[in-house]
Amino acid sequence: MITSKQRAYLRGLANPVPALYQVGKEGIQTNLINTLRDALEARELIKIHALLTCPYEPRELCDKLCAALDAEGVQVIGRKIVLYKESRDNKQITLPRK
Repeated sequence: MITSKQRAYLRGLANPVPALYQVGKEGIQTNLINTLRDALEARELIKIHALLTCPYEPRELCDKLCAALDAEGVQVIGRKIVLYKESRDNKQITLPRK
């Protein structure tokens, strides 16, 4: 669980990052979960765009992805979702202390 200070720090880091992944009418499938899991391991912080055809609302999508990936939801703004998960092998982000 990350604190509000750590969440604010991650929001600042995520601001210039483009949304590299999209969730559309197919919703959440194993292929998407595997892709996002690999991306989180490589980058630790990813931004996802929920398309209008996505069967879930962005907040609901964030909750489902966090549960499936064991990640932290950093923010949901409009249709953009930011997720964070500390990498085991490729640690790049150092969070502020709790």
